Amino acid sequence: MQDIKVDFYHALETATTAAKEAASILTIYAQDHSKLSISYKSRNDLVSQADKDAEQAILQVVRERTPEIAIVAEESGNSDNPDEAQFAWFIDPLDGTTNFLHGIPHYAVSIGLVARAGTVLIPNTPPLEVNTPILGVVYDPNRQEMFSAIYQDGCFLNGQRIYTSQAKSLEESLLATGVPFRDFSFEEAYMRGFNQAIHNTRGIRRLGSAALDLAWVACGRFDGYWEMGLAPYDVCAGTVLVREAGGVVTDIYEKEPWPRGGHIIASTKSIEAAFGNLIRAQL
Repeated sequence: MQDIKVDFYHALETATTAAKEAASILTIYAQDHSKLSISYKSRNDLVSQADKDAEQAILQVVRERTPEIAIVAEESGNSDNPDEAQFAWFIDPLDGTTNFLHGIPHYAVSIGLVARAGTVLIPNTPPLEVNTPILGVVYDPNRQEMFSAIYQDGCFLNGQRIYTSQAKSLEESLLATGVPFRDFSFEEAYMRGFNQAIHNTRGIRRLGSAALDLAWVACGRFDGYWEMGLAPYDVCAGTVLVREAGGVVTDIYEKEPWPRGGHIIASTKSIEAAFGNLIRAQL
């Protein structure tokens, strides 16, 4: 298989443009929900015309500007063999659909790029040992906040460098989470962890957008975040943001190099051990 050369700054510009295109569509729909047709993928898993139209806008941009990159998208599925591709976009056109449909102004567009193990990203450096998210964009249209990051190049909010928080202990940390809403198979284990967290932290928030939870860990608003039962496109971009802001993102079960299976824990490095132990002890 021939190696593909990707200009990461061109890819970042592509993702940023695509996110803004999608956000403009979401904003139009948000002004008049009567135009929305809504369907159910499964229990509590909604999709609206806004999701679909926003995703089509993203796909048009990325296919035109980066035709060599495979695609994993929430509403329209995968391009051919994305798992075998050297690079793949992971696209969530509307993370926080339930918030959006209820008129709660907390949702985002999330676009991440994953490189396959064995890819050389930087000349004269070893190839990647595992599949790795290497670029992420999360755009919050309600606050006009554009979070972006490139592998080993830092994390930015509207062009300004950002870092994870200075929290030194779990006791002084504010955490974010997402409670089970679609898959309840892990409910008991999750609730045990939740119970421990409310007794050992400053507090917990559940705001309804995994992409923004991760972006807010990256910029220090939250000190940590965990959730189970997500999809890879929910967490791909946010994983890059937190890692490049100086934080840590892992699979809760410690089986995957990034939380593609949707069981995620993210935090500042200073609380990583205590937070990880607290959550994993309840599994």
